[in-house]
Amino acid sequence: LRSLGYTHAWSISRSLATITMRPILSAYLASSFSLIYQAPTSIAAFAPHPTFASRRVSSSSTTAATMASSSDSATASSKSCPKTGNPLPNLPIPDPLLSLTPGTWAYDTMSRRVNEEIFQRTYEENEETFNSPPFAEALKRLKDLRAELDAASTTKLRDLQFDKETDGRSSDVVDREEREWKEILAPYIDNDDTWLSAPWLVTEFYSYRRLIEALGYYDKSNPATYLYDPFLVAKRAGLDSSVNSAENMLEKVVSLPKTKEGVALAAAFALWGNKMDLSIWPADAENSSMDVFAKILHAADENMLHDDTNSLTEHCERLRERGDGMVDIIVDNAGFELVTDLALADHLVASGVAKVVTFQLKSHPTFVSDALEKDLRETVEHYAALLSDKYPNAQAAGVRWQKYLDEGKWVCHEDNFWVQPSAMWEMPEPLRSDMKDRCDLAFVKGDANYRRLLGDRYWDYSSPFQDVVGCYFPCPVCSLRTLKAEVGCGMDKEQVERAKGLDDEWMVNGRFGVVQFGSGATR
Repeated sequence: LRSLGYTHAWSISRSLATITMRPILSAYLASSFSLIYQAPTSIAAFAPHPTFASRRVSSSSTTAATMASSSDSATASSKSCPKTGNPLPNLPIPDPLLSLTPGTWAYDTMSRRVNEEIFQRTYEENEETFNSPPFAEALKRLKDLRAELDAASTTKLRDLQFDKETDGRSSDVVDREEREWKEILAPYIDNDDTWLSAPWLVTEFYSYRRLIEALGYYDKSNPATYLYDPFLVAKRAGLDSSVNSAENMLEKVVSLPKTKEGVALAAAFALWGNKMDLSIWPADAENSSMDVFAKILHAADENMLHDDTNSLTEHCERLRERGDGMVDIIVDNAGFELVTDLALADHLVASGVAKVVTFQLKSHPTFVSDALEKDLRETVEHYAALLSDKYPNAQAAGVRWQKYLDEGKWVCHEDNFWVQPSAMWEMPEPLRSDMKDRCDLAFVKGDANYRRLLGDRYWDYSSPFQDVVGCYFPCPVCSLRTLKAEVGCGMDKEQVERAKGLDDEWMVNGRFGVVQFGSGATR
């Protein structure tokens, strides 16, 4: 049933099974419904994913996730989130991705990658510091966390631990974060879920927050661990290595025309980065015909599975004409990707599309390379301090970016919501109202942010982006995403089939991308 994509039938049968709470009847209802339900041809012909069929293997371990999904689906008809009152996707909300099925990216991530690769590399990059006396307790807690991940299939989740006496933040901030995480984890802790049986998005974000807890990141009583970024070595390596690639790109960005084509190219840089083919870039870009830029964009389209660039540029033209556009960029990674985000913001301000660009940034280190405000400011300072004779375009960009920050044309905003696994239709106040009232366009960068746009759930790949995201998001939204997880929507069927034929790992290796635009909820 699942392998054919009968998501609505399965959702109904699961809901009935949840209500009865009887395993035998649960199995009977699910199997019976698969026999009597006739799915529309379009759904049957376009299955979500081969692993869909085996992602749920234990009814006892998935009750919490199923009940949460059923609750959202039941409320979808009223288009109002039960937690926040926010609008919901227009379509019935499917089940979330779990980490129970061997062979899936989710399973490999939570059963192996996070601990054996990511946390191990983090330890090696900080080995001398972690083994110093001030980090003794932190190292012990880190080892305990890694032991839990070694037994991910049997270790049950627990609440995060907060110490208001030693936490360096205000009590209001601490109380709010503690309350938010308790609400996030409650269904899975109450259900005795493990690192693998709880939704993948929840446990992946949770693992990094547990790392922050273990290292005493907010413990002001220990100056050595307080605000210590365990990923700083990796971030600085990414920053240092970004300059050579960025020098060539920034030469092009500064000469982009103040037209739709200029916005399209700036967005393409932010999506593809150094995968863009710049070999055909005209020597006299400012005076070149638009046909030349169209060719460059066409060359970048080879691995595009959906492209709403026209809708994006038309919206940006309206903002340019208005002259007071407020644009947000929900940032993903530091390093070269952040430089492409800065280049996009640079063009938006210089071309008149945006009066102010606000960077929405993470509030603590997470996912190794995700950017905080300090990472953005360090990037700007690093580029401004480069030797102008060696990197003239990168150095000039750094000086220009620092001026934007000083003049308030660029604004940085950190928020705990960006380091939590809640679906974006659960965006809390005052963040949602701020974006709804202030923001004219939000660019959403990266794969983890995209997963949150979709609630990390098994949408049909052909489900329209507007019906999944654009209908609930607080403002007009454009997602720039290269695919790195087994979830998606709004992709052209023919392009998906082409990607499948070209690459067995088309969903997870970042080769393919999308530019997707949604109107946002009615203001």
